[in-house]
Amino acid sequence: MKTSPTTVAQLAAVLTLMAGALAFVWLPFLPAALLCWGLLASGLALYAFGRSRNLAQRNAHYVQRADALNQAGALQSAIFNSANFSSIATDARGVIQIFNVGAERMLGYTAAEVINKITPAEISDPQEVVARAKGLSVELETDITPGFEALVFKASRGIEDIYELTYIRKDGSRFPAVVSVTALRDDGNSIIGYLLIGTDNTARMRIEAERARLDQVLQDKNIELEAARKTADKANLAKSDFLSSMSHELRSPLNAILGFAQLMESETPAPTPAQQANIDQILRAGWYLLELINEILDLALIESGKLSMSMEPISLPDVLRDCQTMIEPQAHKRGINMIFPQFHAPCFVEADRTRIKQVVVNLLTNAIKYNRLNGSVEVTSDVDTHGHMRISVRDTGEGLSTAKMAQLFQPFNRLGQEASVEEGTGIGLVVSKRLVELMGGAIGARSILGVGSVFWVELNTAEPPQLVFDYEAAPDQPVARVHDGAPVRTLLYVEDNQANMELVAQLIARRPDMRLLSARDGTRGVALARTHLPDVILMDINLPGISGTQALKILQEDPSTQHIPVLALSANAMPRDIEKGTEAGFFRYLTKPIKIAEFMEALDQTLELAAQHNATPHD
Repeated sequence: MKTSPTTVAQLAAVLTLMAGALAFVWLPFLPAALLCWGLLASGLALYAFGRSRNLAQRNAHYVQRADALNQAGALQSAIFNSANFSSIATDARGVIQIFNVGAERMLGYTAAEVINKITPAEISDPQEVVARAKGLSVELETDITPGFEALVFKASRGIEDIYELTYIRKDGSRFPAVVSVTALRDDGNSIIGYLLIGTDNTARMRIEAERARLDQVLQDKNIELEAARKTADKANLAKSDFLSSMSHELRSPLNAILGFAQLMESETPAPTPAQQANIDQILRAGWYLLELINEILDLALIESGKLSMSMEPISLPDVLRDCQTMIEPQAHKRGINMIFPQFHAPCFVEADRTRIKQVVVNLLTNAIKYNRLNGSVEVTSDVDTHGHMRISVRDTGEGLSTAKMAQLFQPFNRLGQEASVEEGTGIGLVVSKRLVELMGGAIGARSILGVGSVFWVELNTAEPPQLVFDYEAAPDQPVARVHDGAPVRTLLYVEDNQANMELVAQLIARRPDMRLLSARDGTRGVALARTHLPDVILMDINLPGISGTQALKILQEDPSTQHIPVLALSANAMPRDIEKGTEAGFFRYLTKPIKIAEFMEALDQTLELAAQHNATPHD
């Protein structure tokens, strides 16, 4: 029998009243009686409270379970009625047991038409199912039967499986789908069925197809652009080769014109005033034409990538001093005052000596050419905190507008000076810009109308050229001793860098058996070689005028000098440079900075070769 909490409370109250009534009768036994009745009443009250609390907890649990079941039912209903994906559940044999609204919408079947009747394999592309069975058989090294087993084989082995296949609708139409397969298991971990969740893959495949089409279009365009670029490069190279060839072809007759004009000028008796005037015109036009040819040749070499640069520490005071000597006569003719900086300490920049002189002379020439009458040109040099040397050329000309400043450094653009009396091609600044950039520097300008312009060049500063004391040489190496009566042999050094010339002079000073001759360019070097017939020639590669390689060829073709061994000493230290130098016929190819032991060893070998030649009788 079950007792409610209310009944128990009423019973406790009755017992309490009965205890009060019997107190008078059982007065002698009152303490013990009260204690017994009190304990009994308290126990009944606690029992009633506990029963009430347990019942409330059980009711709350029932409510929670009911809510959970309701919620689960709502989720199941939402999944079953979702139209965004197909949810197909089968039994262990693969026969469809659940076919949700999404599956009905995608495939066109009603649930009643497929449940307990077919497997998912029967609404899939049969060829794809067979192909999947073959692929899995190879991958998993087991025989898999085409059909439903091929669709759920991985899932039945506990392997996550998501694949793509084609579903076939009731009306025979087809659409691509992405299907995820999961095995359904009971509490004993036995498979009781499979769940196949699929989504329509049409939109994604359409996007991928469009992306593939666009990728192909882009690839085709890139191929077209690459072909066009190669065609343009080929045409540009052909143009550069043509300009280079024509420039060389024009040099030969021009040299003859200038040579004979100078002979006429120096003949005895001297030309008449009228003849001298004509000769001056020929020489002026000839030298100007040679300058234009050189500019075109330089631009062609730069654009074709064939221009060779010899980067080494260059003394900036020496360069500016040479430029000043070259340009001051032109400035004096126009009444232009030239101001050059005074250097109180050595200052070196990393550059090609010939090319930096070419750039500075071009800037100075423009500053004089486009200056006002009796104006001035000021050259300054400053070093910034980043180790860059800025050489600035400031003039007092008319200045340039903002529009003209934007057109600077464009080839064949003379900025409106085409109709002026000043001659020019408009490529001098372009060549200067390319040369400065090849030397790792920068060039720019600023201008104010009516005030003048400033053109500047920035180059990296460098340490002075130094001898490298390698393992076979020490800084305090003593001067070599020679036997009395030993012949004094001659070394001709062809070098345009004065600092390098001084270094070699220091080395030759340690050899009392040798004397040093020097030349600043290849033409003078060839002339000195023919006159003095030195025992050994030390040749720089990048020289003003003709290069060291061209000078070597001239010496080899001359019977009087072809026996003289020639050492190359160059800052061009790439393996291909050394290989080209050896192929050209240099006895040895040495690189800067000068390594004492290597230099002395090469010098001794060359002198030995020269001695063998001198000891051999010749006709």
